[in-house]
Amino acid sequence: MEKPASAFVPNFLLGMAGGMQYLKLKRVSKNPRKTSEKTLRGILEYAKDTVYGKEHEFAYILAAKDDNELYARYREKVPAQEYESLRPYVERHKNGEEGILFPGKPIMYATTSGTTKEPKWVPITDVYLNSVYGKMTKVWLFNFIKNRPKVFTGKIVSIVGKVIEGYAPDGTIFGSVSGVTQRDCPNFVKKLYASPSDVFSIADYNARYYAIMRMGIERNITLIVTANPSTIVEMQNNVNEFYDKYVEDIEKGTLNADLNISKEIRAALQPYFKPNPERAAELRALKEKYGRVLPKHYWPNMQILNTWKCGNTKVYVDKFQGSFPDEMLHQEFGYFSSECRFGLVLDDTNNTVMFPHFHYYEFVEEHEIESENPHFLQLHELEEGKRYCPYVTTYAGLYRYNMNDLVEVGPKFQNTPTVHMIQKVNGIVTMTGEKLHERQFIEAVHAAEKELNIPVRFFVGFADLDISAYHFYYEFDDLKTTQKSAELFTKKVDEILQQENIEYKAKRESFRVKDPVTHRLQPESFERFKAECIAEGARDGQFKMNLLMQDENRHAKFKKLVIE
Repeated sequence: MEKPASAFVPNFLLGMAGGMQYLKLKRVSKNPRKTSEKTLRGILEYAKDTVYGKEHEFAYILAAKDDNELYARYREKVPAQEYESLRPYVERHKNGEEGILFPGKPIMYATTSGTTKEPKWVPITDVYLNSVYGKMTKVWLFNFIKNRPKVFTGKIVSIVGKVIEGYAPDGTIFGSVSGVTQRDCPNFVKKLYASPSDVFSIADYNARYYAIMRMGIERNITLIVTANPSTIVEMQNNVNEFYDKYVEDIEKGTLNADLNISKEIRAALQPYFKPNPERAAELRALKEKYGRVLPKHYWPNMQILNTWKCGNTKVYVDKFQGSFPDEMLHQEFGYFSSECRFGLVLDDTNNTVMFPHFHYYEFVEEHEIESENPHFLQLHELEEGKRYCPYVTTYAGLYRYNMNDLVEVGPKFQNTPTVHMIQKVNGIVTMTGEKLHERQFIEAVHAAEKELNIPVRFFVGFADLDISAYHFYYEFDDLKTTQKSAELFTKKVDEILQQENIEYKAKRESFRVKDPVTHRLQPESFERFKAECIAEGARDGQFKMNLLMQDENRHAKFKKLVIE
């Protein structure tokens, strides 16, 4: 393995650039009430002469004498909203009009799934990109150094989307913001990436992961950044399948000729390949010693793994427990979506430190989420331990935008509350008023595992309105688990759900919700499901999946993976 490099240059430069922004973040977080007012006034002033700003009387709102009057006028003139109410304005931008939601036009769009068949086109302005994805990215990198000073002594594996996936009618690009962030990072950081961005343009799913891991496993990797922990599972699956081929490629300085990779991309990757018989010998020795070779074996100097750990992603995190070095920090990626980079996690907790100087935040308490007239709270009014649905206003054209998430408040950073993700609000499924929460289903399966001593590798549930019942799918660790045992497992899950949810219990007892239906899944069902979704056009870096759904399209895919 290559020797650790000196981290002096990245540590010094990021210490300067990121350290300054970190100190500013601390300063603005000392008085969230004052900062929130200043931020909202700044956003409204920025957009007051736009079509949206004039229609919603931003100038009138800005004439407010104090923060309370400012918020009251803002609520009076601007409704809390979903993406669909903003779509007509975004469409005008897409067709070339300027000054609709904000001055000028977007410099790019991030696309993500929406509530309709049409995807959301989330505009990204130069102001937003330079502040949230520029200045705050430096804090993010600086924070890695604070937690693990040796994090930049090796190379980085970062899984991002393509910078350019297509174009709006007016020629503006749409693509991955994470890809743009990597593209625009400082040059001294770019040199640390184990593979060039061209690798993310490989269309074939297995070939892309092969190329990433073939380049990564050759090198001394000390940092992995990928939002979705399911990606880590798939990286290791690729290692399990192609380890010997990696070693052969590394020895010869080649890239498997059988892979479905275009000549252009192969040419772009070629400078990263040189014969390395010494590393190949090390990797062969690892397999002879351990049999199944894990990241802690081929990347023993790993410092930080940065992925989501909150919400339903814990299911995937559990799959690689014990696979990495014990001293490595597995850091929460933070509350983050295409619409809004809410903040950063700065320590070894799951709590996201918010950016009150770049976003204006509002919150609705959990018990009021379905209310027609909910009470909106300000950032400084949040209480630790309580759960809320956040609404954001940004410098990128989102005004009182419903994030449709349930977050829980953690300890304060300075005087500003932190938050962590619990679940999507639409993770609540109801057929006849039972309001079954995804997290209740997840916890019930884990409780059944412990009580019955039947480990489950993967599970998912679907509501079926036609029969008024839930379908529960399990991929058991022991593939010899019988259908009878699986049905006993479901019976236990059902009992626990009835204990945890009184409305579910009432609907089950009244037969309005029938007995759940049990299905056993084939090996690697989640991986096969995800591969099929990506083959149909889903973006890997943004791939998200609830574990309890009412979604016939996704349900149909799992029906094909059942053990008969």
